[in-house]
Amino acid sequence: MKDFKKLKVWQKSHQLTLAVYKATVAFPKEEMYGLTGQIRRACASISANIAEGCGRSTDAELARFFDIAMGSASELEYHLLLAHDLDLLKVSDHDRLSIEVRDVKRMLTSFIQKLRADR
Repeated sequence: MKDFKKLKVWQKSHQLTLAVYKATVAFPKEEMYGLTGQIRRACASISANIAEGCGRSTDAELARFFDIAMGSASELEYHLLLAHDLDLLKVSDHDRLSIEVRDVKRMLTSFIQKLRADR
């Protein structure tokens, strides 16, 4: 069992989640159960799956949860693009958050590759 809070990828994804919550505060109220909720859930899912994977007993299980986190990161990347294209998200917020998502995806990819190479 690993302490997820010590992983840089978890720390970065957690900071991303906090930033996403702040960036979506100004979204229209009618989007609360639509795009706002989807963006927030996808983002929180990244950190949550990293944490859940760290609670598993094998590296194979950990890699599986990191794969799920990667899927959530890709979903988030799309939802941020959609929010930008719908003029719900400022260009500066979109650009900054998109860079952060891509950084998290790179970190997840590296971690997954290392876990699979060690098997």
